[in-house]
Amino acid sequence: MMTTIRASCPECGDVELTVSQVRVVVCSNDSRGSYVFGCPLCGRSVSKAAQPRVIDVLVASGVTVAFWHMPAELDESHNGPPICHDDLLAFHFDLEQGGFMAELTRARSELLGSRSGE
Repeated sequence: MMTTIRASCPECGDVELTVSQVRVVVCSNDSRGSYVFGCPLCGRSVSKAAQPRVIDVLVASGVTVAFWHMPAELDESHNGPPICHDDLLAFHFDLEQGGFMAELTRARSELLGSRSGE
């Protein structure tokens, strides 16, 4: 007997899926999870947040689980104010100027050189 999973596509409404058409994705940092599937009617990729109870039922039914990790950069401390639209605009204009990347590379080399001499 094949397990049938009922899910909802935002475009098509309720659809029936097989275990092989669904995948559970769980964040290993905080255990939040979701399930993803391709709608068999319209082909749209659908992702839905899921409570642990739903994840447990899907996994017990044979759905494949994939784990992911939040980027380590989220744990870094950040000093200074957040960037704003003016910062982005200034960066855009800097990139348009000739030689910006060469200047950036030179400044980086100088910084790394001064650190190795400490």
